[in-house]
Amino acid sequence: MNDMVFSSISGKKTALVLDQKDNAGVALVDLAAGDVCTVIEDSGTEYEVTVVENIAFGHKFALADLEKDQPVFKYGEEIGKMKIGLPKGGWIHNHNMYCDRGMK
Repeated sequence: MNDMVFSSISGKKTALVLDQKDNAGVALVDLAAGDVCTVIEDSGTEYEVTVVENIAFGHKFALADLEKDQPVFKYGEEIGKMKIGLPKGGWIHNHNMYCDRGMK
């Protein structure tokens, strides 16, 4: 497993991603709409994610645009699928994500 850490421009950790497959980041602080996080991967690759709505501590947000029914990965595991399309930086929660594991 490759660790990746999100940092704000000031270097303060703001969110966490633990696996290269992840398309959801977990907020380590309350994030306000418009906050910009810089993703720094183990490989040295960097990119920015601007959250488009308020994200509370411990909640997930999209690292890239997500399509309806696209799997959501957190900590390297699929945790559900999107009910709707969601832009990069959007809040991922039970209002817009579903899990069909118990329904099969």
